[in-house]
Amino acid sequence: MSDKQSRSTGRGIERSCRQSRRDWFRSTNSGAGVELFEAWFGGYAYDRHRHDTYAIGLTDTGVQAFNYRGAAHASTAGKVIVLHPDEAHDGQAGSDEGFGYRMLYVSPARIFEAVRLISGRAAALPFVPDVVSTNPKLSQAIQTAFHNGLEPLAIDSLILELAEALVSSDPSSRPRPVPRVLDLAALERARQFFDTERDRVVTSSELEAITGLTRYDLARQFRWAFATSPYRYSLGRRLDSAREGLNNRRPIVEVALDAGFADQAHFTRMFKSAYGLTPARYASLHAS
Repeated sequence: MSDKQSRSTGRGIERSCRQSRRDWFRSTNSGAGVELFEAWFGGYAYDRHRHDTYAIGLTDTGVQAFNYRGAAHASTAGKVIVLHPDEAHDGQAGSDEGFGYRMLYVSPARIFEAVRLISGRAAALPFVPDVVSTNPKLSQAIQTAFHNGLEPLAIDSLILELAEALVSSDPSSRPRPVPRVLDLAALERARQFFDTERDRVVTSSELEAITGLTRYDLARQFRWAFATSPYRYSLGRRLDSAREGLNNRRPIVEVALDAGFADQAHFTRMFKSAYGLTPARYASLHAS
């Protein structure tokens, strides 16, 4: 529909155009810890859910409203949003105009690695208290990522830019030291194992054999390094595999079984808790 409008009826036509637009999203996953995601929603977007990644986004149009860490927030065009790993949130339009946005989902493992190089030692993941801001460094990094795409060297530069921006936005002004020793080699073996075994349930005894750590020590260290538990990280990789199946228009029940879920109902519960959408709605939005 044309953007041209008469003075007498333009507002009505513009509103009609917005209301007739279908919700949609599209995503590109690098397979290297970074996903580019962009979407438009006219009203309700997501139920309460949480990611095992950083979610760093830029609102492009409208008002992007959400609940996060016990408070209501709203982001308008040009504002940056930073959601930390494993923090529950939802999403909806904050006005009748709907909202459009671009989001980077970034593995905490990649940020942890970059922060360690910046600081010269293992350091806690940065925490940005300003959920919505006009952070020019993060804004530029998001726009550059969508412009350059996900070539390997572009991803490396992006991770470094994001890590530097997150650290500079942390009130401590420098990476905070991790208060306990981390077996980084063992943690990386566990993470790589999860990345490979994306179609089944991984057992604690397998992880103990691979890492040399007890299941409890591994759980504690894994959360310090990657901001989530081994279980949730493994579940996230299985759900990543399931999303690929849905993107390829495969039947939901087949996707569920191939990703190691007992049945479609269990898969639907886990998928919705991770993405705020049922598998069926996800497939519909991706197709549109």
